[in-house]
Amino acid sequence: MMNQYPLWKYLLIAVIVIAGVIYALPNLYGEDPAVQISPARSEQLDASIQQRVNSVLEQKGITPLRTEYTGQRMLLRFSDTEVQLKAYDLIRDALGNGYTVALNLAPATPGWLQSMNAKPMYLGLDLRGGVHFLMEVDMAVALNQALERYVGDFRSALREGKVRYLTIAREGSRVEIKFRDPGQREAALALLTKSADYDDLDFAEEEEGGAYYLRATLKEAAQREIKRFALQQNITTLRNRVNELGVAEPVIQQQGQERIVVQLPGVQDTARAKEILGATATLEFRLVDERGDVQAAVAGRVPPGSRLYYDRDGRPILLKRQVIITGDYITDASSGIEQQTGSPAVFITLDGKGARMMSNATRDNVGKSMAVVFIEIKSETRMVDGKPVKTKKKVEEVINVAVIRDQLGKRFQISGLDSTREARDLALLLRAGALAAPIEIVEERTIGPSLGQDNIDKGVRSVVIGFVLVLAFMAFWYRGFGLMANLALTLNLVLIVAVLSMLQATLTLPGIAGIVLTVGMAVDANVLIFERIREELRNGNTPQSSIDAGYGKAFSTIADANITTLLAALVLFGFGTGPIKGFAVTLSIGIVTSMFTAIMVTRAVANLVYGRQRRLGKLSI
Repeated sequence: MMNQYPLWKYLLIAVIVIAGVIYALPNLYGEDPAVQISPARSEQLDASIQQRVNSVLEQKGITPLRTEYTGQRMLLRFSDTEVQLKAYDLIRDALGNGYTVALNLAPATPGWLQSMNAKPMYLGLDLRGGVHFLMEVDMAVALNQALERYVGDFRSALREGKVRYLTIAREGSRVEIKFRDPGQREAALALLTKSADYDDLDFAEEEEGGAYYLRATLKEAAQREIKRFALQQNITTLRNRVNELGVAEPVIQQQGQERIVVQLPGVQDTARAKEILGATATLEFRLVDERGDVQAAVAGRVPPGSRLYYDRDGRPILLKRQVIITGDYITDASSGIEQQTGSPAVFITLDGKGARMMSNATRDNVGKSMAVVFIEIKSETRMVDGKPVKTKKKVEEVINVAVIRDQLGKRFQISGLDSTREARDLALLLRAGALAAPIEIVEERTIGPSLGQDNIDKGVRSVVIGFVLVLAFMAFWYRGFGLMANLALTLNLVLIVAVLSMLQATLTLPGIAGIVLTVGMAVDANVLIFERIREELRNGNTPQSSIDAGYGKAFSTIADANITTLLAALVLFGFGTGPIKGFAVTLSIGIVTSMFTAIMVTRAVANLVYGRQRRLGKLSI
């Protein structure tokens, strides 16, 4: 029989359809208002926190719908947002600064679906509400900062090499060294090019106004690396800042070579978000006062020349007042493994001035302990007498204490860390504490939750209206075959949602527009097939051969139309940003799924309905 599929094709279609239905189902269950608790800096959440939180809520008569505890986070689900907000305030006050408490909308997916890793798709900022920032990193300042560090390095190198010079200064995008005679310039060039520390520089000898100059400029590869480091360093800093806002699912990602996108779902206070993102951080290296009495200092009797600090676990530590160096002198920090002991370590690189200061301070203190103090300056706006008053708060805490094993210089390592995770975190903090290139907010959008819900409602309504109108037209115009097309169109929508959920893609308002467009385009293939079948019937062919010819001869036209649209969608995805990419993603998925449903699914149904009838009189088309 010409209109029959082999069994494997029917099974393949059945498996795809069943999988599509399963992975689309989580989107029907909605979300529960929830409060998410996670440790601010440590790796694990203490089990006693669960009892503490439950006790606080019980005292106020609040009972969560369900509590989920994983060791790394705790999630409490509530019946409505009013109870959620009350619980959020109580938990935040009870736990203090050691934990990140975030408002969240947790998917209410049943356990049997979660066990199959079936999750709902994410909703974009335009559907959930929140704050969107597009930030531009000032790369010119990043390059200038790198050149300024070379100014100090050159001074140190020439003094140690006993090479005389008149001046060293940064002029624009290069460093100039001025000499009295060409002999000293040649000696300086030989000294600097011999060192591997200056492999990133190109040197040029020039004469001007009777003076002799040696000019150094950064190589292209070095400039690219400095820009990349500045961008990544700022992204790291922004992630640390965003944690203060308690945002459950923030988006912080690179856009292009100089820009960073920050999306904070659920945050409506733009001023507060700006304050947090603009907070500055730095580091100080200090010697530990090992002779002083820590307990006496806690009681208020701090020895002269010392200061009392606390580490992140709240333990008091007595440090010398004199600062060895600050984070401004750090040019790089990376985590790794110490070769001698195999323990985790952080490898730090200082600029020339910082290296001299560190070397002088550690030369006479081998065997003593040195602490790293992390300092944040946060801006806070509080209402005083009905008026907003901005205040700055300085937070200082010890993030690491290590024993000085040897005299330190430009490159050294911090050991004594408990885990590779702690080493990675410390390296990130050290990089974040170093000078970062300035960031300017070039685009800012705030979307309220009511507007986000309104966008969802209107988007769903547009899909439903378009869907129903297409169903009605196809059923009226093509009768039985129209109903097959309607089945395929329904499955097409299910498969689009399923693929978006499986990819954990973010659905945006333009993405809904792509789905609406797909609904109209999905039946194009069936229209071409059905019109071809009608034409074959008018030419006097039998119904069976007309069905076979309709699907066979229309395929090339369908493929051509869909492939050209898919190419356009891929171009949109490649060159577009943000909302345009969301539209391109749903359009691309819709094209692929509509090809499957319009050709394979409708053909399978037609084969099952008509394929076994040897004497077929007429078709319902």
